[in-house]
Amino acid sequence: MRFTLLSRAPVPFLSAAFLKFKPVAPSTATFTRVSCMAASPSSAAVRDGAPSASSAIDFLSICHRLKATKRTGWVRKDVKNPESIADHMYRMSLMALIASDVPGVDRNKCIKMAIVHDIAEAIVGDITPLDGVSKAEKNQREQEALDHMCKVLGGGSTAKEIAELWMEYEANSSPEAKFVKDLDKVCGHTF
Repeated sequence: MRFTLLSRAPVPFLSAAFLKFKPVAPSTATFTRVSCMAASPSSAAVRDGAPSASSAIDFLSICHRLKATKRTGWVRKDVKNPESIADHMYRMSLMALIASDVPGVDRNKCIKMAIVHDIAEAIVGDITPLDGVSKAEKNQREQEALDHMCKVLGGGSTAKEIAELWMEYEANSSPEAKFVKDLDKVCGHTF
């Protein structure tokens, strides 16, 4: 069977300010499925710390940049069709998903950590040692970018979880962080 890729125009990302949402009634089955995207500030989703629809859209619009930002090392080496930062994060997440069980390592936490480990690069880009930016400066830029993204997301438990996973990865402070860092090294040497 042969597959043909369709060529489509990119979907524009609109600011949540231009979109209108209707509150979802808590009694509907849909509410359970989309509670993390509920639009009403008084909804149970917001009270539970999940982002509002508008903040989620704004956050995802920032994250969309990860799809368009090519990895610096690949570009510098003139690799044809270099992977994006999002490609890299996705690959690492799949690697965590299919990896053999490791005693004392939470696979689901590894998957989440792999998804967010380079999330700040949506704002600061893929900074490498060849860019002439000190490690301390790189860390500061990424921390500020992450803080901004979590603020855009509206704070709450979801933003806190993203920040904690990212900081744990950066500090290499858990078995999961060490495992995900190893996956990152494998990606750097293999792909």
